[in-house]
Amino acid sequence: MERHMNGVSEALYQGIKDQPIVSPHGHCDPAWFSTNEKFANPAALLVTPDHYVFRMLHSQGISLSELGVGPSGCDADPREVFRIFASHWHLFLGTPSRVWINYILHETLEIKHPLSAETANMIYDQIAKKLAQDDHRPRALFDSFNIEVLVTTDSALDDLGHHKTIKGSGWSGRVLPTFRPDGVLDANDPEFIKNLAELAEIEGADLGSYAGYLEALRQRRAYFIAMGATSTDHAIEVVHTEWLENSDEIYQKLLKGTCSVDDAQRFYGHMLIEMAQMSVEDGLTMQIHAGSKRNTNVALCDALGRDMGADMPVATDWVRGLEALLNRVGNNPDLRILLFTLDETTYARELAPMAGHWPCLRIGPPWWFYDSPAGIARFFDQVVETAGYYNLAGFNDDTRAFLSIPARHDLWRRGVATHLAGQMEKNYFGRSDAEHLARLLAADLARDAYGLGH
Repeated sequence: MERHMNGVSEALYQGIKDQPIVSPHGHCDPAWFSTNEKFANPAALLVTPDHYVFRMLHSQGISLSELGVGPSGCDADPREVFRIFASHWHLFLGTPSRVWINYILHETLEIKHPLSAETANMIYDQIAKKLAQDDHRPRALFDSFNIEVLVTTDSALDDLGHHKTIKGSGWSGRVLPTFRPDGVLDANDPEFIKNLAELAEIEGADLGSYAGYLEALRQRRAYFIAMGATSTDHAIEVVHTEWLENSDEIYQKLLKGTCSVDDAQRFYGHMLIEMAQMSVEDGLTMQIHAGSKRNTNVALCDALGRDMGADMPVATDWVRGLEALLNRVGNNPDLRILLFTLDETTYARELAPMAGHWPCLRIGPPWWFYDSPAGIARFFDQVVETAGYYNLAGFNDDTRAFLSIPARHDLWRRGVATHLAGQMEKNYFGRSDAEHLARLLAADLARDAYGLGH
């Protein structure tokens, strides 16, 4: 990876580049570390699971099934998938994906030749040869990446079987679950009633009453905590919270399927407050990822299913949206709520002032479309003056692509060093403060925000 850093930023980067990786939020498959089986092939590792990659190729008219994505792509030849990707490598110029994948190829996999249509087969074979070796199995890579802890994102209905296997295997790697209850909170989810029935069966609970529903959720959270979870995750399009005095009445309508779309959204807004109150009780950090309109390409969703790269940012109103929640629990300094936005216009106008006031709030790092060199620079520029550094949640990579973890953390650490060097140049603080902040931003703030310890 090219380095365009002055002497001060380079020195700050050198001081943090080899710190352990704390990866407190992401979407890696725990089965990789449970079974520790060799990765199948280069395409399955680098192309098929990475929505950053296949959405760009789709934008240029390449069929997702050709890339091995979705049910219709299961028979795709992985070598051909990789060749298509390599032949269109130029499409990624200027994108963070290009930076990450270059790092993976040249730093992690030690590939010497540039990726192209002409080198595709040769590089495929070189990667495949490495993947066949024991030192490139998931656990060995986890250790070689110097990962201190990696956290997955798991449905509230998941039995966490792979996490159980990892815990009982004697391996020293920390792979922890995250409690994601959207499917049993959002009545606009088409699977909501089915999910409630599954929750009732898992917990042996009677969900016929609102009180029984809440108790089942508490029990499920307790199970995740027993398996090592330190956080919850909530993915919402519209930020809305309100306290419903008639929550049981609306819940009964939900069970009968007679509730309106608006009432379902109001109920979810109420349940976000209930989740925050449960976090006060059990200590789980609460993550709210907001502002993504999911599955906007209806034809693609109908043909291949959800999460096919068509999720898009929308405008977000954090101040009004979280008002009810914050006025109920926001002054509790022991509660941690991490806010992630896809609406950058809210950084300086809303999120930084909010985190600079409410004791429970921390601002999550640039997410999804904005975890890029320019996005990181904009983030610091817009939030630090009002929120400071200690109201930030550090960094997480939010990735499904395991090999991209070191690349993403390296890019963040370079961004941190560049930002802090700029602050020093403006005489905002000196070298010792910059070095301290660099360590905080590299890993310590994430440990603290997610309760992951040292």
